[in-house]
Amino acid sequence: MRTAYRERYSTAPIARGTGGPGYWRDLDWILLGAAFAVTVFGSVLVWSASRADMAAESDPQSYLKRHLVNVVIGLALGVVASRLDYRWLRAYTPIIYGVSVLMLVLPFVPGVGARIAGARAWIDLPGGMTVQPSEFAKVAVILMMAAILSEKRDIESEPRDRDVLLSLGVAVLPILIILVQNDTGTVLILGAVSLSLVAVSGARTRWVVGLIGGAVIGGMLAIQLGLLKEYQVARLTSFINPTTDVGSAAYNANQARIAIGGGGMFGYGLFQGPQTQGKFVPVNESDFIFTVVGEEFGFVGAVILILLMAIVLWRAVMIAFRADDLYGRLVATGIVAWLAFQMFENIGMTLGIMPITGIPLPLVSAGGTSMMATWIAVGLLQNVRLHAQRAGV
Repeated sequence: MRTAYRERYSTAPIARGTGGPGYWRDLDWILLGAAFAVTVFGSVLVWSASRADMAAESDPQSYLKRHLVNVVIGLALGVVASRLDYRWLRAYTPIIYGVSVLMLVLPFVPGVGARIAGARAWIDLPGGMTVQPSEFAKVAVILMMAAILSEKRDIESEPRDRDVLLSLGVAVLPILIILVQNDTGTVLILGAVSLSLVAVSGARTRWVVGLIGGAVIGGMLAIQLGLLKEYQVARLTSFINPTTDVGSAAYNANQARIAIGGGGMFGYGLFQGPQTQGKFVPVNESDFIFTVVGEEFGFVGAVILILLMAIVLWRAVMIAFRADDLYGRLVATGIVAWLAFQMFENIGMTLGIMPITGIPLPLVSAGGTSMMATWIAVGLLQNVRLHAQRAGV
């Protein structure tokens, strides 16, 4: 079956590949420029957030240097993703998905996996580096669900029920593994991605309604049956009443609001934020990095960052809208859902309007795997656009 799948799409007609002299001309330079600007802005924020922590080290800039290396690797992976032959990408999606699921299991292997902040979701690498496979799983799930849901026959206007069910199974498998890893934030992201893909694929409304209802019931059962750890429940509920548990679950959120509120209109200035430089907000180089822009660059700086991210989402939506086939439209839609939900959740939890989850701010936060996966997503968006350009759309 897999061989037949590859043969079908390795011979699918296409106007031209994504390479050639027209590659640079046909790129979405607005998307690329906005994404790069967000990454540069984020690197400055990471520099400020890590400055106090690294002050006693022999090389105070080592954290920033490691972050910049991750950015360079991410950019390179984005270029590769944009240049992949569209036919190859679709034909070998099952293999990409299978490797991704295998990587999700590796953190459970003794001597290979690492536990950080209560989640066993990382793979130890030589040199003290770690990789979080769930970040790459986001890409794999989007590609696989898009491939299945776009398998319509010529006379069909909507995916068959069995294809919708199969696509959901593709998402459920990694979701269950990630849930066991105690990575609730990524589970929520994959849930939002799955719902968006099913909705845009043209599936019957009952599937969308059923997914929303199932997610609500599933969340309630998970809490009632004790499937979520106590600290996870506390994180998810602390934003409702942040003053009830200031010593643990709500501490980060309270400190984050103090930092953002103290920044005022223009902020204290780079390296001058008392909460940031005083290390009062934990993990503010990754999960709570929005507090750094709010405190040191103020309301104006925060608005600029949000506007840049909004431009990224706007261009991604336009690429999805202009895609010349359903597969490309679904790939772009999945990426939009992923980035939009993760951006809103990360910023929302620092403002106290969303529950606390351990997810980074895309293109901004420190975290090599997240940076690499996000730039792969940007590359895939460019790939979809290039395919449409070559097809004359």
